[in-house]
Amino acid sequence: MLLFRNKQAYLGFAISFLCLNFFSTHAQDETTKAISLPDISGSVDTYYKYDLSGFKNEDGGSNIGTSFASDQNSFSIGMLNLILSKEIGKASFVGDIGVGPRNANSSGDGLNASIQNLYISYQLADKLTVTGGYMGTFVGYEVISPVDNFNYSTSYLFTNGPFQNAGVKLDYQISDKVGIMAGVFNDWNVYSDNNDIADFGAQLSIVPTEGWEVYVNLITGPESGTEIDLTTTYQVSSSLLLGLNMANYENANDDAGFSGAALYANYQLSDNVALGFRGEHFTDDKLGILVSGEKTNINAFTLSANIKSGPLTFIPEIRLDSAEGNIFVDESDKPTDMATQVLFAAIFAF
Repeated sequence: MLLFRNKQAYLGFAISFLCLNFFSTHAQDETTKAISLPDISGSVDTYYKYDLSGFKNEDGGSNIGTSFASDQNSFSIGMLNLILSKEIGKASFVGDIGVGPRNANSSGDGLNASIQNLYISYQLADKLTVTGGYMGTFVGYEVISPVDNFNYSTSYLFTNGPFQNAGVKLDYQISDKVGIMAGVFNDWNVYSDNNDIADFGAQLSIVPTEGWEVYVNLITGPESGTEIDLTTTYQVSSSLLLGLNMANYENANDDAGFSGAALYANYQLSDNVALGFRGEHFTDDKLGILVSGEKTNINAFTLSANIKSGPLTFIPEIRLDSAEGNIFVDESDKPTDMATQVLFAAIFAF
């Protein structure tokens, strides 16, 4: 009887093992089917720029000191931007790497690689999503990738605001027209924070009418300071897009800050050709961005064309910056209040 019971136990164990193996194998097959290779996208860009003064500093840069595209009279590279992303069910991730001087943490010869984005998102409910990791900032109008900017050179507002925020945020879509975001973050542009997590960020997004989007942004922390930012775009017609970025930054620790506004107007001339204008007023209040320890006002005007052929975009651009003081250098190496540059860029997006 004992032997029979042992046989029954053995048989039951065998059947259970076979069933478990079947369902395990089936589950693995389904998982393998579900988890396919991630989506791959990105871009490659290169440019030539000439400052009409002929001025070149010791680092090879020109008069206008905004982010990227700084090399004077040189055939130069932007970056190789490689983006991996995947969404399965309620979970998704984005991994974004930049190689070259246009990446956010470029140094030295600019050929180092840098993480631009590395985050995971999960949809907690129909209208609620949590995201954690290293994310491109929610503040401002322009971004690091040249694919998503109409102008190739960047604004002073972009240069002096955050590039990335590492932390955790919650996005809640209240309705089709209103959304909110709130999160806690490290100091600006760092993967990890030695001063502990101290920054708070929030965003209110509104769609007042079809084609008009408004974003009110706040990022604040004891070390980083406080920036309040308004970004809005309005698709006036199928051909005309208007944009506005306004921001104010203060840091009580350094008794410093900046403020400014940039107006954007892009007009589509044809399927493959568009013109874009950016006019910016920027005030450096003792931040030392333009002149160390002094308050300086500057007006910058940029005219760009986007000429497309499939994945390739060619951008000829001219830019004129005019300052309140003599912060630039002319062709005789003498201080002047104006700087003009021409630029030609090519961007291949994939």
